[in-house]
Amino acid sequence: MDTNKKEIKVWYPVVRIFHWALVLFVAIAFYTGDDLLKFHVQAGYAVLALIVFRVFWGFFGPKYARFSEFFYRPKVVYGYLKDLLSFKAKRYIGHGPAGGTMVIALIISLIFISITGLVLYGGEEAAGPFAGVLAGTSPFWIKAMEEAHEVLAGLIVLLVGFHVGGVLFASFAHGENLIKSMITGYKPIETIEHRPLEEELP
Repeated sequence: MDTNKKEIKVWYPVVRIFHWALVLFVAIAFYTGDDLLKFHVQAGYAVLALIVFRVFWGFFGPKYARFSEFFYRPKVVYGYLKDLLSFKAKRYIGHGPAGGTMVIALIISLIFISITGLVLYGGEEAAGPFAGVLAGTSPFWIKAMEEAHEVLAGLIVLLVGFHVGGVLFASFAHGENLIKSMITGYKPIETIEHRPLEEELP
């Protein structure tokens, strides 16, 4: 490890732009709906496009953007959370077990909410790629899709709440500003408590 090095670049511009663009469009989609359907649909398309890109980037992007770098077994996630609550969890250069699991959960949830939204849009408005797919069917199916879309919206709000709370708590526990890292792209090699990152630096 280079002892003269104070910070390491972890999040390249592509990941940072994706992250904050997703925050923006998810917020727009959440705060619009039937009354502002045009904006809701456009925000939904933007979210889906971002998620498709992120899945691609998860396989072909740089080291810390890849799924292989933050896909952990449940036992590891549980152990990390237990250690985090006792302020003993080790730091990670990229996503830790909790953060990585949250990314996967959000991506899966956003994929499903996008699909239900597109099907619902096609059924109710006869528009979009699934236009007419529910035409002539029982109102039950449109209602069921609407309920699923709303439940998933609630789930995403819950996940986002846990994500923000987890980021704030981990920032406090590790003595580093994780939000700043997602803005600047850099993480300190050592925190104010002089705890080094416990992964081999490139």
